[in-house]
Amino acid sequence: MLHSSNVNLPLYIDFYELTMAQSYFKANLQNKKATFDMFVRRIPQDGGYMLFNGLHEFIKLVENFSFEPEHIDYLRSTEYFTEDFLEYLGDLKLSLDIHAMPEGTLCFANEPLVRVSGNLIEAQLMETILLACVNYPTLITTKASKIKHVAQHRLAMEFGARRAHGFDAGVLGARAAYIGGFENTSNTQAGFVFDIPVTGTIAHSYVQLFDSEYDAFLSYCKINPTNCVLLVDTYDTLRSGVPNAIKVAHDYLLPNGYHLKAIRLDSGDLSYLSKEARKMLDAAGLHDTHIIASNSLDENIIQELINQDAEIDGFGIGENIITAKLDPVISGVYKLVAFQENDVMEPKIKISDNIEKMTNPGVKKVIRFYDKDTNMALADCLFLDDEVVPEDEFLLFDPNATWKQKLISNYTFKNMLVPIFKQGKRVYEMPSIDAVKQYCKAQMDTLYDEMKRLAFPSKYYVDLSLKLFNLRNDLINKHREPLIK
Repeated sequence: MLHSSNVNLPLYIDFYELTMAQSYFKANLQNKKATFDMFVRRIPQDGGYMLFNGLHEFIKLVENFSFEPEHIDYLRSTEYFTEDFLEYLGDLKLSLDIHAMPEGTLCFANEPLVRVSGNLIEAQLMETILLACVNYPTLITTKASKIKHVAQHRLAMEFGARRAHGFDAGVLGARAAYIGGFENTSNTQAGFVFDIPVTGTIAHSYVQLFDSEYDAFLSYCKINPTNCVLLVDTYDTLRSGVPNAIKVAHDYLLPNGYHLKAIRLDSGDLSYLSKEARKMLDAAGLHDTHIIASNSLDENIIQELINQDAEIDGFGIGENIITAKLDPVISGVYKLVAFQENDVMEPKIKISDNIEKMTNPGVKKVIRFYDKDTNMALADCLFLDDEVVPEDEFLLFDPNATWKQKLISNYTFKNMLVPIFKQGKRVYEMPSIDAVKQYCKAQMDTLYDEMKRLAFPSKYYVDLSLKLFNLRNDLINKHREPLIK
């Protein structure tokens, strides 16, 4: 599986990367240097932010990347490649310089999340691998943070394993959800691999196997007295399920020094049922018994339940978190931004009729400005890598609407891209999953609530330095066909 520590997937490459690589090789460009940016064109669900994730898998793939004899044999069998190029691939060892945002970093559209520099062929071959590593976990972590923001202090539990698009999606999605704020997962493999807290209740099948619902609950409580969570909607939630759960608590759990940890609602009107169940539990003295809800929940449904004062202490989210169902694709791309010509790294640009498909040229850094007094994020600005960032004041302007300007001062700033690999050697120490989770939370604390709204969030600006803005315009003019010749 992808999350194995020794995974090597040199053929997880769109085929055109290999045909281009051979063309580079035949054109004697294999020793030229290039820089590529990985960025996202549009924030999913027109949201206000994203949370970067997937770096840990990319690091493992880079460290293990090599074309083994069986890979070369397969490529030979396609009859697309010459022997000298296949020999080159067989000897290939990555020597790339890679910078990236740390996992859990708050990020936005059209700014580099990962920057890959080095040998042209090596950098080109990273495209699909990098996008596959980053796109899905970033999507899920972002989705999880929205759910957790809405749920507030209530538990958010990842229940998506059986609806995931494959085993790797289930495991990596559980990890991404945990980093985004979820407390635990039902995916035991994710718990095993990533040390995520696991949780689970019982299924309707357990209840159906017994002569009565009471007998099923009693059996389960006797076997699992310290972690007794009962699913109460197999037959009739309020007339049967909740009363039987209360009876088992009084007949067995409380007399033996235990308590009913929670009941779970998995169907029906969750708002109404939770309120009625809470009344029944409280009347029976079970004030510490929680109510958990599931059944195709997402952030919008959870928001409505909370607005209706539903008595729910935790949410189990399955298909809508593991597939990011409302917007299941993130538009991550990988674009050339600089190339070595005459021993100089020359900036490169992609021009398009669609403004969102324009690229920002050159080797860049992402500078985030923070209010010095509150530590709230003010804006991001892309600078060319050799630029000096002013320390006293700086004029921000929207590169697409230049009349929108703001002069800021009393700020601190940070370069959001950190070194991961230098000349193919990892220089970055990967933090534990809990350290990433805490970092992610701290990042979210720097974002204003107006930018966290589910609908029509306030825009966070990603601007360009004046030098980069002028460079982009110069390249546009250079490559634009004149109207009059």
